[in-house]
Amino acid sequence: MNTKNWNRREVVAAGVAAGFLPNIAMTTENMKIIHKPIPASGDSLPVIGLGTYEVFDVESTPEALQVRGEILDLLTASGGSLVDTSPMYNRSEKVIGDLIGAGTDREPLFLATKVWTDGEDAGKRQMQRSADLMQTSVIDLMQVHNLRDTAVHMKTIREWQGAGRIRYSGLTHYTASAHAALGREMTEFRPDFIQVNYSLGEREAEDRLLPMAQEQGVAVLINRPFQAGQLFAAVSGVALPEWAQDFAASWGQFFLKFIISHPAVTCVIPATSKTHHMVDNLAAGHGNLPDPAMRKRMGDFFASL
Repeated sequence: MNTKNWNRREVVAAGVAAGFLPNIAMTTENMKIIHKPIPASGDSLPVIGLGTYEVFDVESTPEALQVRGEILDLLTASGGSLVDTSPMYNRSEKVIGDLIGAGTDREPLFLATKVWTDGEDAGKRQMQRSADLMQTSVIDLMQVHNLRDTAVHMKTIREWQGAGRIRYSGLTHYTASAHAALGREMTEFRPDFIQVNYSLGEREAEDRLLPMAQEQGVAVLINRPFQAGQLFAAVSGVALPEWAQDFAASWGQFFLKFIISHPAVTCVIPATSKTHHMVDNLAAGHGNLPDPAMRKRMGDFFASL
Protein backbone atom coordinates (compact mmCIF):
# COMPACT_ATOMS: atom_id res chain seq x y z
CA MET A 1 0.00 0.00 0.00
CA ASN A 2 1.40 3.36 -1.03
CA THR A 3 -0.20 6.42 0.52
CA LYS A 4 0.83 10.01 0.07
CA ASN A 5 2.74 11.29 3.08
CA TRP A 6 1.23 14.75 3.44
CA ASN A 7 2.93 17.47 5.43
CA ARG A 8 1.17 20.50 6.89
CA ARG A 9 2.31 22.85 4.15
CA GLU A 10 0.91 20.50 1.49
CA VAL A 11 -2.42 20.19 3.34
CA VAL A 12 -2.75 23.97 3.53
CA ALA A 13 -1.69 24.34 -0.12
CA ALA A 14 -4.30 21.75 -1.14
CA GLY A 15 -6.92 23.66 0.80
CA VAL A 16 -6.00 26.91 -0.94
CA ALA A 17 -5.96 25.28 -4.38
CA ALA A 18 -9.35 23.67 -3.82
CA GLY A 19 -10.87 26.89 -2.51
CA PHE A 20 -11.31 25.45 1.00
CA LEU A 21 -8.90 27.98 2.52
CA PRO A 22 -8.34 31.65 1.69
CA ASN A 23 -5.18 32.38 -0.25
CA ILE A 24 -3.09 33.32 2.76
CA ALA A 25 0.63 33.19 3.36
CA MET A 26 1.46 29.75 4.71
CA THR A 27 3.11 30.84 7.95
CA THR A 28 3.84 28.52 10.85
CA GLU A 29 1.02 30.17 12.81
CA ASN A 30 -1.79 29.70 10.30
CA MET A 31 -0.78 26.10 9.68
CA LYS A 32 -1.53 25.23 13.31
CA ILE A 33 -4.88 23.57 13.94
CA ILE A 34 -6.86 24.95 16.87
CA HIS A 35 -6.61 22.89 20.08
CA LYS A 36 -8.91 22.76 23.08
CA PRO A 37 -8.13 21.39 26.56
CA ILE A 38 -9.14 18.04 28.01
CA PRO A 39 -10.21 19.05 31.54
CA ALA A 40 -9.38 15.66 33.09
CA SER A 41 -5.70 15.90 32.24
CA GLY A 42 -4.82 19.39 31.08
CA ASP A 43 -3.69 17.96 27.74
CA SER A 44 -5.39 19.22 24.59
CA LEU A 45 -6.99 17.90 21.40
CA PRO A 46 -7.21 19.33 17.91
CA VAL A 47 -10.77 20.50 17.29
CA ILE A 48 -11.26 18.47 14.07
CA GLY A 49 -11.22 14.69 14.25
CA LEU A 50 -12.49 11.84 12.08
CA GLY A 51 -15.54 9.63 12.42
CA THR A 52 -15.48 6.19 10.82
CA TYR A 53 -19.14 5.13 10.85
CA GLU A 54 -19.89 3.42 7.50
CA VAL A 55 -16.97 5.05 5.66
CA PHE A 56 -14.32 2.72 7.19
CA ASP A 57 -16.59 -0.35 7.12
CA VAL A 58 -14.90 -1.85 4.05
CA GLU A 59 -12.85 -4.86 3.05
CA SER A 60 -9.15 -4.26 3.57
CA THR A 61 -8.29 -4.31 -0.11
CA PRO A 62 -5.23 -2.37 -1.29
CA GLU A 63 -7.48 0.18 -2.98
CA ALA A 64 -9.69 0.73 0.07
CA LEU A 65 -6.70 0.99 2.41
CA GLN A 66 -4.97 3.40 0.04
CA VAL A 67 -7.82 5.90 0.25
CA ARG A 68 -8.30 5.59 4.01
CA GLY A 69 -4.58 5.76 4.59
CA GLU A 70 -4.55 9.09 2.76
CA ILE A 71 -7.42 10.28 4.97
CA LEU A 72 -5.44 9.46 8.14
CA ASP A 73 -2.30 11.04 6.68
CA LEU A 74 -4.24 14.22 5.94
CA LEU A 75 -5.62 14.25 9.47
CA THR A 76 -2.25 13.96 11.17
CA ALA A 77 -0.40 16.17 8.68
CA SER A 78 -2.82 18.98 9.50
CA GLY A 79 -2.14 18.45 13.20
CA GLY A 80 -5.34 16.48 13.87
CA SER A 81 -5.33 13.25 15.83
CA LEU A 82 -8.69 11.88 17.03
CA VAL A 83 -10.20 8.91 15.19
CA ASP A 84 -13.52 7.67 16.56
CA THR A 85 -14.81 4.16 15.92
CA SER A 86 -16.79 1.33 17.53
CA PRO A 87 -17.37 -2.44 17.36
CA MET A 88 -20.82 -1.41 16.12
CA TYR A 89 -19.14 -0.06 12.99
CA ASN A 90 -18.33 -3.59 11.81
CA ARG A 91 -14.94 -3.62 10.03
CA SER A 92 -13.84 -0.11 10.94
CA GLU A 93 -11.57 -1.05 13.85
CA LYS A 94 -9.88 -3.70 11.69
CA VAL A 95 -9.29 -1.21 8.88
CA ILE A 96 -7.64 1.19 11.33
CA GLY A 97 -5.45 -1.65 12.60
CA ASP A 98 -4.61 -2.80 9.10
CA LEU A 99 -3.50 0.72 8.24
CA ILE A 100 -1.32 0.90 11.35
CA GLY A 101 0.08 -2.52 10.52
CA ALA A 102 0.85 -1.32 6.98
CA GLY A 103 2.82 1.67 8.21
CA THR A 104 0.45 4.43 9.31
CA ASP A 105 2.09 6.02 12.35
CA ARG A 106 0.22 5.12 15.55
CA GLU A 107 1.96 7.76 17.66
CA PRO A 108 0.07 10.89 16.53
CA LEU A 109 -3.34 9.19 16.56
CA PHE A 110 -5.79 9.54 19.42
CA LEU A 111 -7.79 6.30 19.10
CA ALA A 112 -11.31 6.45 20.52
CA THR A 113 -13.57 3.44 20.44
CA LYS A 114 -16.52 2.08 22.41
CA VAL A 115 -17.86 -0.89 24.31
CA TRP A 116 -21.24 -2.03 23.10
CA THR A 117 -22.39 -5.20 24.80
CA ASP A 118 -23.88 -6.47 28.07
CA GLY A 119 -21.99 -7.94 31.03
CA GLU A 120 -18.53 -7.59 32.51
CA ASP A 121 -16.85 -10.53 30.80
CA ALA A 122 -18.33 -9.70 27.41
CA GLY A 123 -17.25 -6.09 27.84
CA LYS A 124 -13.69 -7.05 28.71
CA ARG A 125 -13.50 -9.38 25.70
CA GLN A 126 -14.84 -6.70 23.40
CA MET A 127 -12.46 -4.04 24.68
CA GLN A 128 -9.49 -6.36 24.29
CA ARG A 129 -10.63 -7.29 20.80
CA SER A 130 -10.83 -3.60 19.90
CA ALA A 131 -7.23 -3.11 21.03
CA ASP A 132 -6.14 -6.20 19.08
CA LEU A 133 -7.98 -5.16 15.92
CA MET A 134 -6.49 -1.67 16.03
CA GLN A 135 -3.03 -3.08 16.78
CA THR A 136 -2.52 -0.91 19.83
CA SER A 137 -1.59 -1.69 23.41
CA VAL A 138 -3.30 1.45 24.74
CA ILE A 139 -6.72 2.81 23.76
CA ASP A 140 -6.80 6.56 24.21
CA LEU A 141 -10.54 6.81 24.88
CA MET A 142 -12.97 4.00 25.72
CA GLN A 143 -16.61 5.09 25.64
CA VAL A 144 -19.75 3.26 26.73
CA HIS A 145 -21.70 3.22 23.49
CA ASN A 146 -25.26 4.57 23.80
CA LEU A 147 -25.18 4.08 27.61
CA ARG A 148 -25.34 0.30 27.27
CA ASP A 149 -24.65 -1.34 30.65
CA THR A 150 -22.82 1.74 31.83
CA ALA A 151 -22.19 0.82 35.46
CA VAL A 152 -20.57 -2.49 34.57
CA HIS A 153 -18.37 -1.13 31.80
CA MET A 154 -17.30 2.02 33.61
CA LYS A 155 -15.97 -0.18 36.41
CA THR A 156 -13.79 -2.06 33.92
CA ILE A 157 -12.73 1.13 32.16
CA ARG A 158 -11.60 2.62 35.48
CA GLU A 159 -9.62 -0.54 36.25
CA TRP A 160 -7.95 -0.47 32.84
CA GLN A 161 -7.18 3.20 33.23
CA GLY A 162 -5.38 2.35 36.45
CA ALA A 163 -3.42 -0.32 34.61
CA GLY A 164 -2.46 2.05 31.79
CA ARG A 165 -4.47 0.18 29.14
CA ILE A 166 -6.99 3.02 28.64
CA ARG A 167 -6.25 6.74 28.98
CA TYR A 168 -9.74 8.29 29.18
CA SER A 169 -13.31 7.20 29.89
CA GLY A 170 -16.44 8.31 28.06
CA LEU A 171 -20.19 8.00 27.54
CA THR A 172 -21.97 8.45 24.23
CA HIS A 173 -25.31 8.88 22.56
CA TYR A 174 -26.58 10.30 19.29
CA THR A 175 -30.22 11.30 19.85
CA ALA A 176 -31.80 14.21 21.70
CA SER A 177 -34.26 11.82 23.35
CA ALA A 178 -31.33 10.32 25.30
CA HIS A 179 -29.90 13.62 26.56
CA ALA A 180 -31.66 13.43 29.93
CA ALA A 181 -30.32 9.91 30.53
CA LEU A 182 -26.85 10.96 29.42
CA GLY A 183 -26.98 13.90 31.82
CA ARG A 184 -27.93 11.62 34.72
CA GLU A 185 -25.10 9.22 33.93
CA MET A 186 -22.60 12.08 33.57
CA THR A 187 -23.43 13.10 37.13
CA GLU A 188 -23.32 9.54 38.44
CA PHE A 189 -20.21 8.22 36.68
CA ARG A 190 -18.17 11.39 36.05
CA PRO A 191 -16.62 10.38 32.71
CA ASP A 192 -13.66 12.22 31.23
CA PHE A 193 -15.55 12.68 27.93
CA ILE A 194 -19.05 12.61 26.55
CA GLN A 195 -19.98 12.26 22.92
CA VAL A 196 -23.26 13.73 21.76
CA ASN A 197 -25.12 14.97 18.68
CA TYR A 198 -25.00 18.71 18.07
CA SER A 199 -25.27 20.88 14.98
CA LEU A 200 -27.14 23.85 13.55
CA GLY A 201 -29.98 21.43 12.90
CA GLU A 202 -29.89 19.68 16.30
CA ARG A 203 -29.24 22.23 19.03
CA GLU A 204 -30.83 20.47 22.00
CA ALA A 205 -27.43 19.80 23.63
CA GLU A 206 -27.15 23.55 24.29
CA ASP A 207 -30.03 23.37 26.75
CA ARG A 208 -28.47 21.07 29.34
CA LEU A 209 -25.61 18.80 28.31
CA LEU A 210 -23.08 21.36 27.10
CA PRO A 211 -23.49 23.59 30.18
CA MET A 212 -23.24 20.48 32.38
CA ALA A 213 -20.03 19.44 30.66
CA GLN A 214 -18.51 22.84 31.34
CA GLU A 215 -19.59 22.76 34.97
CA GLN A 216 -18.33 19.22 35.56
CA GLY A 217 -15.08 19.53 33.60
CA VAL A 218 -15.99 16.97 30.95
CA ALA A 219 -14.54 17.07 27.42
CA VAL A 220 -17.12 16.92 24.62
CA LEU A 221 -16.96 15.14 21.27
CA ILE A 222 -19.64 15.98 18.71
CA ASN A 223 -21.21 13.44 16.37
CA ARG A 224 -23.71 14.07 13.54
CA PRO A 225 -22.20 17.50 12.75
CA PHE A 226 -23.99 17.64 9.41
CA GLN A 227 -27.16 15.94 10.69
CA ALA A 228 -26.62 12.98 8.34
CA GLY A 229 -26.41 15.33 5.34
CA GLN A 230 -29.58 17.26 6.12
CA LEU A 231 -27.68 20.50 6.68
CA PHE A 232 -26.25 20.41 3.16
CA ALA A 233 -29.70 19.69 1.76
CA ALA A 234 -31.03 22.74 3.59
CA VAL A 235 -28.50 25.05 1.91
CA SER A 236 -28.65 23.50 -1.55
CA GLY A 237 -28.61 26.36 -4.03
CA VAL A 238 -27.95 28.93 -1.29
CA ALA A 239 -24.78 31.01 -1.51
CA LEU A 240 -22.51 31.21 1.51
CA PRO A 241 -23.22 34.64 3.05
CA GLU A 242 -20.55 37.24 2.43
CA TRP A 243 -20.41 38.00 6.17
CA ALA A 244 -19.33 34.39 6.83
CA GLN A 245 -16.42 34.42 4.45
CA ASP A 246 -13.99 35.82 7.03
CA PHE A 247 -14.07 32.46 8.83
CA ALA A 248 -15.47 29.90 6.35
CA ALA A 249 -14.86 29.13 2.68
CA SER A 250 -17.57 26.45 2.36
CA TRP A 251 -20.83 25.39 3.95
CA GLY A 252 -19.04 22.46 5.58
CA GLN A 253 -16.68 24.85 7.35
CA PHE A 254 -19.61 27.09 8.30
CA PHE A 255 -21.35 24.13 9.99
CA LEU A 256 -18.19 22.89 11.70
CA LYS A 257 -17.10 26.32 12.93
CA PHE A 258 -20.49 26.84 14.54
CA ILE A 259 -19.91 23.64 16.52
CA ILE A 260 -16.29 24.09 17.56
CA SER A 261 -16.85 27.72 18.56
CA HIS A 262 -19.11 26.58 21.39
CA PRO A 263 -16.95 26.86 24.53
CA ALA A 264 -17.95 23.42 25.81
CA VAL A 265 -17.02 21.56 22.61
CA THR A 266 -13.61 19.91 22.49
CA CYS A 267 -13.61 18.14 19.11
CA VAL A 268 -16.01 17.37 16.27
CA ILE A 269 -15.79 14.09 14.34
CA PRO A 270 -17.19 14.33 10.79
CA ALA A 271 -16.93 11.04 8.90
CA THR A 272 -15.53 10.87 5.39
CA SER A 273 -13.62 8.65 3.01
CA LYS A 274 -13.03 11.40 0.44
CA THR A 275 -9.78 13.31 0.54
CA HIS A 276 -11.27 16.61 -0.70
CA HIS A 277 -13.89 16.45 2.07
CA MET A 278 -11.14 15.74 4.61
CA VAL A 279 -9.20 18.80 3.44
CA ASP A 280 -12.34 20.93 3.69
CA ASN A 281 -13.19 19.61 7.17
CA LEU A 282 -9.66 20.19 8.41
CA ALA A 283 -9.74 23.76 7.12
CA ALA A 284 -12.46 24.47 9.68
CA GLY A 285 -9.86 23.87 12.38
CA HIS A 286 -7.82 26.87 11.26
CA GLY A 287 -8.32 30.62 11.38
CA ASN A 288 -10.94 32.65 13.16
CA LEU A 289 -13.78 31.21 15.23
CA PRO A 290 -17.18 32.92 15.42
CA ASP A 291 -17.79 34.93 18.58
CA PRO A 292 -21.14 34.71 20.44
CA ALA A 293 -22.72 37.45 18.34
CA MET A 294 -21.67 35.74 15.12
CA ARG A 295 -22.87 32.37 16.38
CA LYS A 296 -26.30 33.92 16.95
CA ARG A 297 -26.25 35.37 13.44
CA MET A 298 -25.33 31.94 12.03
CA GLY A 299 -28.14 30.27 13.96
CA ASP A 300 -30.69 32.89 12.92
CA PHE A 301 -29.63 32.65 9.28
CA PHE A 302 -29.91 28.86 9.22
CA ALA A 303 -33.29 28.93 10.99
CA SER A 304 -34.59 31.33 8.32
CA LEU A 305 -33.90 28.92 5.44
